[in-house]
Amino acid sequence: MAYKMTKEILETIKSNLSPYSTLIGRDRFFNSAVLVPMVKLSDGYHILFQERAASIRQGTEYCFPGGKFDPEQDKDYQSTAIRETIEELGISKDQIIIEGNIGTLLSPMGVAIEAFLAILKISDLDELDINKKEVERVFTLPLKYLKNLPPENYHAKVHASSSYTDTNGKEVILLPVKELGLPDTYITPWGGKQHRILVYKTKEGIIWGITAEIIHEVLSKY
Repeated sequence: MAYKMTKEILETIKSNLSPYSTLIGRDRFFNSAVLVPMVKLSDGYHILFQERAASIRQGTEYCFPGGKFDPEQDKDYQSTAIRETIEELGISKDQIIIEGNIGTLLSPMGVAIEAFLAILKISDLDELDINKKEVERVFTLPLKYLKNLPPENYHAKVHASSSYTDTNGKEVILLPVKELGLPDTYITPWGGKQHRILVYKTKEGIIWGITAEIIHEVLSKY
């Protein structure tokens, strides 16, 4: 009887395993998706970028359309990317042709981004009705131009800490190292691994961080 129950448990576990690689603990991340929009203009394919509205988080920075995965609205991450693109660019769903999944980017700040490549069926940017609450403006850069523009490579250090000091000067314990009997090395910040930060100095301005990483990945495909 005990063997049967053990076998049933194993079979249940096996039935919930995926044949594909999955991200363990994904529920702890801020899960989002972006669309990398390409537009065919007279001189070839361009990548479309947005300048974020000054009033929102990370205002004035350049990015791709996208946002947080919403399980109540989105059946998958591709649906998130399409929904956000429609909302931000004022484009219809049938004008978005998904070409494929670029990949998953993990940020050291706890963000997981699914990136998708798409063609926008437009001939001019004036066809877009951008959402001014989120998007200040849009612009494009030729794919060939970006391919011939090597990014500058910088780094930042990311540390883990078991405590921090709040605005009132009080220490807030996140991980009770001593009480748990963990090694003393975790009382002070640890880790400090260098995290790469790519910067593209374009004719439109600085494109960096997550957006630059995704561009770099796209450009590596050809």
